[in-house]
Amino acid sequence: METSAEKTEQFSQKLCDILNYGALNTAMGIGYASGAFEALATFDEPALCESIALKGGLDDRYLQEWLGVMVTGGIVEVIEEDGDEFYFLPKEYVPLLTRSGGNANLGVYTQEIPLLTKCGLNEIVSGMETGEGVGYEQYQPFYAFMEELANAKHEQVLVDTFLPSVQNGAIVERLKQGIRVCDIGCADGLVLHLMAKEYPNSTFVGFDIAEASIQKAQERAEVLGLKNVQFMVQDAGTEAVEAEQFDYIMAFDSIHDQTRPFEALKNIQMMLKQGGVFSMVDIAASSSVAQNKDHPMGAFLYTVSLMHCMPVGLVDNGMGLGMMWGEEQALALCSVAGFSSTEVHDIPEDDFNSHYLCHK
Repeated sequence: METSAEKTEQFSQKLCDILNYGALNTAMGIGYASGAFEALATFDEPALCESIALKGGLDDRYLQEWLGVMVTGGIVEVIEEDGDEFYFLPKEYVPLLTRSGGNANLGVYTQEIPLLTKCGLNEIVSGMETGEGVGYEQYQPFYAFMEELANAKHEQVLVDTFLPSVQNGAIVERLKQGIRVCDIGCADGLVLHLMAKEYPNSTFVGFDIAEASIQKAQERAEVLGLKNVQFMVQDAGTEAVEAEQFDYIMAFDSIHDQTRPFEALKNIQMMLKQGGVFSMVDIAASSSVAQNKDHPMGAFLYTVSLMHCMPVGLVDNGMGLGMMWGEEQALALCSVAGFSSTEVHDIPEDDFNSHYLCHK
């Protein structure tokens, strides 16, 4: 049986690991944003710090300190020869740490926690006592990052992979023929820009509460010459909506951020025509913390939720669902909102999310 002293020693070691990995995440985020990983990836052989700095257009003194973090963190390898140190990023790591990796790229996510800390740490600490939410306006740098991340993903998989997986391709056939589609939480409108171009016989409407995003989306649609798409400033959870106006509605990682998610789901159900479907893409997790103990990125996702998703959902006495609201609660809310049935599907090339296909 494990003694108390042994348990204390093990936890002490775990705390050391946490401090090291927390610091490593910050430094990796810096390396990703500055292009240091990209510079390292261009070398087939171990290289001097000065050579890597020159290749990446970086300051060699900053890079030297950063490389110290990467080496001691087990990310970059170092070889010492005749007093010189040569650094090397294993080729096996390159797709996981650089933009060239596409969907395999996890390095981009190292920027999330530092960004969220910059945006709202003091407000979250205060909220731990007061229970107050944190407004969207607090998170503008984070939204710019997430918008870029989501857009890159949509450009890769939306038309060629995700939509063909919906109803085994049936929704694509309907889009080709011509239906009315809505995107809830459309941000800068890329999803609908892509769809409006691909399916000219269909018409598309985007809802978002951010006026700047809606203006950007509309301006981009005009530049692209898209006549079958429009964007509106509207809160799906708090404003009146017209019933039975859409054949297909989508929400990509936006329902859990709503202050009134149940009302949003009810309005979505109301806006659907009879026989219409709603694609809700949201985090793949359980509603139970105990059931999420072995989630491979549980601590990361709960932290993002704590730092952003839950507090924005608490504004104006909102529900504060949080990112990890989970499958059980999602299915329950969809049922109470009036959907006749909801199917849960895996998403091709997306391990983070589940696709809740809701029927009216």
